Order: sequence, then C-alpha cells, then structure tokens
Amino acid sequence: RLHGLDPKCTVFAQQHPDTIDRGVFHNDVIAVGNGNVLLYHRRAFLDGAAILRQLFQAYGDGQLWLVEVDDHRVTVDEAVTSYLFNSQLVTLPDGSQALIAPVECREHDRVRVCLEEIVAGPNPIDRVHYLDIRESMKNGGGPACLRLRVVLSDTEQATANQAVFLDQTLYQRLVDWVERHYREQLTGDDLADPRLLEESRTALDELTGLLNLGAVYPFQRERMDK
Repeated sequence: RLHGLDPKCTVFAQQHPDTIDRGVFHNDVIAVGNGNVLLYHRRAFLDGAAILRQLFQAYGDGQLWLVEVDDHRVTVDEAVTSYLFNSQLVTLPDGSQALIAPVECREHDRVRVCLEEIVAGPNPIDRVHYLDIRESMKNGGGPACLRLRVVLSDTEQATANQAVFLDQTLYQRLVDWVERHYREQLTGDDLADPRLLEESRTALDELTGLLNLGAVYPFQRERMDK
C-alpha cells in the first residue's frame, strides 16, 4: 500500500506464476509496502522491470523507495518459510520506518543478514522488531493481517461508530465473547450438526450487537423481514 501515487494513474501488477507455484498464495508473502516504501522480492511480479517503471512514472516527482531482495540474498522458498514479506512496515514519529517481523526471520541466518543489510542501507527502514506470533501464524494470521490502516481526522473519528474503537472495556468484552462462544475443537461431524449453525448465529448476533453494527448478516436481515 503506497501513498503519493498520482490518483489518475493505475498500475496493474500481476504476481509471478512461478512464485505462486512455490507457495506465494498472496502478494503479502512476497512484497510489503508502506508510505513511499516498497520492500519486495525480485521475483514478486511478472515483468517486474516494467511494473517498477510504471510505479516511478505514477509517483511523479515524489520520493519513491524500492527496496529489492533477490535470490542471492533470500530465495523465494526462504521468503515463504520465514514469512519475511508478511512483515508489517510502520512509520515512526521521526518519519523513519520499522519492520515488524516474525521471529522466524531472526532465526533464519540468511534472512536475518538480509534484514540487517536493509537496515544499514540507504532507505527509510532503519530498524527491525521481531515478534513471536507462531500461534497466530498457525491459524493463518501473520503480521500482514494488520496492514489495512485507515487514517481518520478528528471530525471523521467523531462521526464514526464509536462502538468499534478498541479500548480496555471493549477488549475485555471481546475476550469474554470469545471464551463463551469459541469451541475448543471442531470435528468433521460437527460440521454436519445443525447445532453448530445455531451456535454460530447466536455468537454473530451478540458480536454485531456488541459493536453496534446492526443486521449485517443475511440470516439477521431475513429474520427482520419476517
């Protein structure tokens, strides 16, 4: 997600089929962007050179930083194994950027060295923080799951649904909701049990009420129409 691109310009970048075959099921496993920085693997895009030229053209006079990792530093297989590009790039108060990376990146020698070289290099990324999020990753969620960020003005925030902003009270309510509604295990037979459907709908009813979202699911709207 890059900022500063000419809104009149659209760049269509196709993920390279070879990387898909090697386990890159989403682009966030082979590239990560934030602000005016794109950290990517050389094999991320089909016809990558043309894509990069289009990005520079779309960026105009702004400063665009393209930080490339090639196979000599980290192979595609190593990137997939370490979840290097599934990391989160964040902008710090001083304008520099930090990479929030899974601890697997630190434990993989070549990936760790690559990140050390990037931090030491001429680009806005000047630090790396490693986090142990194995439990989350085993359930399909890595650092990149938090990439979507929407910056709101004070006015926009004031007019938004206040019930969705996380504070300690909402956090505890959500924890209580999870503890009451999440099953400890799920078997194949459970998927054929109508009680699972009813449990799920009860949980979603409570969650949408907790967040003041209204009837967002079809079963809720159908019930209101009756």
